[in-house]
Amino acid sequence: MFPIGDTDVREAGPGLWTVILVLLNVGVFAVQITLLRPGLTEFFNRYGVVPSRLVEGEQLYSVFTSMFIHGGWVHLITNMLFLWVFGDNVEAALGRIVYPLFYLGGGVAAMAAHVLVNPGSDLPSVGASGAIGALLGAYIVMFPRAQVKVLLLLGFFVIVRRITAVVFLGVWFAMQFLTGLAGLGVETAEAGGVAVWAHIGGVVFGVVIGLLFRDRAKDLTLEYER
Repeated sequence: MFPIGDTDVREAGPGLWTVILVLLNVGVFAVQITLLRPGLTEFFNRYGVVPSRLVEGEQLYSVFTSMFIHGGWVHLITNMLFLWVFGDNVEAALGRIVYPLFYLGGGVAAMAAHVLVNPGSDLPSVGASGAIGALLGAYIVMFPRAQVKVLLLLGFFVIVRRITAVVFLGVWFAMQFLTGLAGLGVETAEAGGVAVWAHIGGVVFGVVIGLLFRDRAKDLTLEYER
């Protein structure tokens, strides 16, 4: 099941920052795939969040760099698809100044939750999943009646259906565990299935921010529907 569209509150298409964030993530991944496995392992350990090192005050920059690194094609494509489909509405509601800060804040909150639960872990945690979780958390609060258009692959049949955003959040959580199966062969917290608290931390952050901007989102929806 893949999201291919949603109920938009803007006619101009994806916002500027949503496009920039997608390009940044894809660009970093393009660099990753040029590295052989030993170099990739070093890359993940240097720029991914390693909780045991962060607790010691080391590699603090990794809280930001880690959210632009992905463990494999499926990990990248899944996150970017969600960012592309859901990012435009959230960016429209938050504005071009708040939105990028919100995205980074969601990633930081996600990693903080992960480190809090796994302070002694030596596995690097990478990916935009925490920031995407924040995006979805805010989306559900601000656009609860939005319909998500999904592509269902049922054997040889391809079906397009619409479901509510709240149902789709549950699907997203399930998909995070599956992304570890298509990694680049380097052990990470995602592949080990222990980064679930990062996703939860991102969602909680997104819900809180979404509540603060819910009235703005409601005004946008009413204005677009006129």
